[in-house]
Amino acid sequence: MAPGSEVTVLLVKHPRPDVRYPALVDGDDGTRITVRAPWAGPPSRDFGFVRFERGDVFTEHYWRDRWYSVKEVRDGRGALKGWYCDVTRPAAVRDGAVVVHDLDLDLWLPADRSAALRLDEDEFLASGLAERDPAAAARAREALDELELLSRDGFAALLGG
Repeated sequence: MAPGSEVTVLLVKHPRPDVRYPALVDGDDGTRITVRAPWAGPPSRDFGFVRFERGDVFTEHYWRDRWYSVKEVRDGRGALKGWYCDVTRPAAVRDGAVVVHDLDLDLWLPADRSAALRLDEDEFLASGLAERDPAAAARAREALDELELLSRDGFAALLGG
């Protein structure tokens, strides 16, 4: 994927509706794909631990060989809000889209790195993945643990920052 090219990010959320949004490619080294996208949700959404709103910019990192993505979130003025991480199957590129299958586990790290929050573990349990695909469920749990470890330095070791 060439830097500056337009791409669609497709987050497969089965059985819930998939999420699609446009992004621009920042880079693709064959393993990690980095895109930049504006907040694509409603004008604002308050999660309790963070509020995403129009003007926020997400720099999103997807790996073809890792079971997660890391999204650096900045407000419209460029101030860091934090990092939102999705546990997913490894990313694939198909038909001009970065495609990831969401596995319902997430992690949020605020900009001050005060405490990583593990999110949506109830959704993960309710998804039935552990029964349908125990190996994938185990890998998803390992990925969440790995993200929590990587969050201790603000993902610097992972993202090179």
